[in-house]
Amino acid sequence: MIDTDVFENKTVAYFTLGCKLNFAEISSIGKELSAQGIRKVFPGEEADFCVINTCSVTELADKKCRQMIRHVHKVHPSAFIIVTGCYAQLKPEEASSIEGVDLVLGAEQKSGVAAFVKDLAAKKRVSLPHAICSPAKDIRTFAPSCSSDDRTRHFLKVQDGCDYFCTYCTIPFARGRSRNGKIEDLVEQAEMAAREGGREIVLTGVNLGDFGKSTGERFIDLIKALEHVDGISRYRISSLEPDLISDEIISFVSESKKFMPHFHIPLQSGSDAVLKLMHRHYDTALFRRITERIKAQMPDAFIGVDVIAGTRGETDDFFNESKAFIESIPFTQLHVFSYSERPNTQALKIKPVVPPAIRHRRSRQLLDLSEERWQSFYDTHIGEKANVLFEHARKGKYMYGFTENYIKTELAYQKELCNEIRTIRMTGWNKERTALTAELID
Repeated sequence: MIDTDVFENKTVAYFTLGCKLNFAEISSIGKELSAQGIRKVFPGEEADFCVINTCSVTELADKKCRQMIRHVHKVHPSAFIIVTGCYAQLKPEEASSIEGVDLVLGAEQKSGVAAFVKDLAAKKRVSLPHAICSPAKDIRTFAPSCSSDDRTRHFLKVQDGCDYFCTYCTIPFARGRSRNGKIEDLVEQAEMAAREGGREIVLTGVNLGDFGKSTGERFIDLIKALEHVDGISRYRISSLEPDLISDEIISFVSESKKFMPHFHIPLQSGSDAVLKLMHRHYDTALFRRITERIKAQMPDAFIGVDVIAGTRGETDDFFNESKAFIESIPFTQLHVFSYSERPNTQALKIKPVVPPAIRHRRSRQLLDLSEERWQSFYDTHIGEKANVLFEHARKGKYMYGFTENYIKTELAYQKELCNEIRTIRMTGWNKERTALTAELID
């Protein structure tokens, strides 16, 4: 048991970069420290401790991590700074060399932050190695996490790690092998989120469809169990690998009253040759079948698709092939990433290298295609009715919420609508063309 006397009158500030999974994890770290009596700082107050949860998906992400660490040290010069997350796991020596950093914790140590903070609180710097990181092969712990910073939407971590080892990706080295929580424990967390007032839960993980590797369960069994949690009105699935989207999952979502017709599916390339270079686990024929089956059963479904532009080996012909394939499938929006060289990945052995300028030009072409398709999707729904969960927001002129199929809507601010599901009619674009304006029907 941790002696909380050393935490008396201590404060902490939290900083997060990267994916929804990171936000869920930092929330759990916050709950752990709060239970020990450490208070979250007020705006403008200098903290005793700063916990930074980092990302390392691209070189730009690494750069942002370094910038954030330096900024945190400048704003909280006397604070003990703890750096964790993917950047910390992959580059512990680099992270620990940044001025102001007191401790770097890897993925396996992330769930035990309170014990390390205790040593820092007692100023036992000499007793702590600067960086404590287990090798990726030894990362075995699944740390349950559920963010609750926004009472409307919760992010529930159900799975972590990945066994795929795609040639361009460092995630297996940053987060370890695939593992997950038990269905009964995850249902309990969803019930807790409902008691806290949450209406919507987003299921997060590194490779969600691989759920069950460490418990012998299945993803379809998890979502069927979550369907019965009282108080939760909506679920969204953050991302599913196409080879792990079964017909059973599609059919279940199409008939579900709580799982929204909203899919996020990584494609990465529309060229089979490039998919082979990436060591992806599917081809374009399977991806087409999955997206067309979703649209056949849920014509209004929102389908977001991840694409990497300019990966090593992507010739002009392969890119043109990829773009043509993407244009031919029923996606709603693209999430486009310019390829980023990552140390120690197998992709570094692939030739030719696509120059950065060409990577960015290809990304721009795909982003233009995405914008056109996304706006067309919104246009087709103008004049229609929909159910919208309105989000908590600072009092202002407008409030926002999303339809079941993830269309963002805008309405004049009404406090009583926060965290409520109401029926609206979508009347047109707002001035910024970022959302559809709404009028209340019920």
